[in-house]
Amino acid sequence: MSSIPPFYEAAADLPARIRSWARELGFADAGIAELTLDADLAHLKSWLAEGLHGQMAFLGRDVEKRAHPTGLMPSTLSVISVRLDYKPQAEVAEAVLADGEAAYISRYALGRDYHKLVRSRLLKLGAKLEAEIAPHGYRVLADSAPALEKALARNARLGWIGKNTLVLNRRAGSWFFLGEIYTDLALPVATSAVAANHCGSCTACLDVCPTKAFIGPYRLDARKCISYLTIEHRGAFPVELRSLMGNRVFGCDDCQLVCPWNRYAQTTAESDFMPRHGLDAARLIDLFGWDEATWLTRTEGMALRRLDHSRWLRNLAVALGNAPSSPEVLSALAARQAHADEAVREHVAWALERHQASA
Repeated sequence: MSSIPPFYEAAADLPARIRSWARELGFADAGIAELTLDADLAHLKSWLAEGLHGQMAFLGRDVEKRAHPTGLMPSTLSVISVRLDYKPQAEVAEAVLADGEAAYISRYALGRDYHKLVRSRLLKLGAKLEAEIAPHGYRVLADSAPALEKALARNARLGWIGKNTLVLNRRAGSWFFLGEIYTDLALPVATSAVAANHCGSCTACLDVCPTKAFIGPYRLDARKCISYLTIEHRGAFPVELRSLMGNRVFGCDDCQLVCPWNRYAQTTAESDFMPRHGLDAARLIDLFGWDEATWLTRTEGMALRRLDHSRWLRNLAVALGNAPSSPEVLSALAARQAHADEAVREHVAWALERHQASA
């Protein structure tokens, strides 16, 4: 445990100072989390036991560490949770979704991969604490280790966990990333009450989901979630879900787009999160024409690299199967019929059959 100088031990304004330092570094907000996470751990275990995590086996590993920060860093006494707004200046999402010839990419993935940016700023915040408070042992997390980060954010008074399982904030909606600093400084947690749940009777996020992935408030079946399918899932998509995926080729923002609290979300000024290569409204046919070398060049440093080129083509093939039929679409699909990857071939064949059936 690192000792805090006596003049800070009783300083009621320390949480406010940390929040101020975080904002100076570009974070939208920060707070010190209570570390009571037993109920959240029980919720996670129940969700895993039902198999609702699909192929994401990593979520079932180190489960206890997620609820006990000392499992990640034995000397942990406090966790600082931060949020970083990411809503970019981009083509209107609803307009892209309504255009069957366009590719919809989740707004968080249009620019630079957020992990490095969040981590870099967390390291600077950790160093700021060393300079202003005391030397300390710390570890920064940017979606990089098993942690119940949404529960920690709630406990740090950054918002509440909504029915769509995302953290919501009354002044910022849900368009933000989370990150944490685990430290051996004994920092005072917030004394105010945890943010009340302001979802009320609203079910907009549950109702809008194209694949009905929400099986109830706060309960998501990832196996039906388009974000999971287009990013995490390997192999073929369930046939019954393909026509419901529309033109969403990487992620899905529907449950955020309809959330009333997102009317208060501010557009970020972060240049790193601005759309690259016109991907906020790119044409499906154009993206489907990228060879692997182009794919690697255009997606360098982006979250899109969660995919490989073959899964990118698989996703686009489904979207082209859902697109308005045209000679150009049919020609683009036909050009990939003999692709080396089995899943690409299967989804191209499905898309062609779908167009032939509607002819």
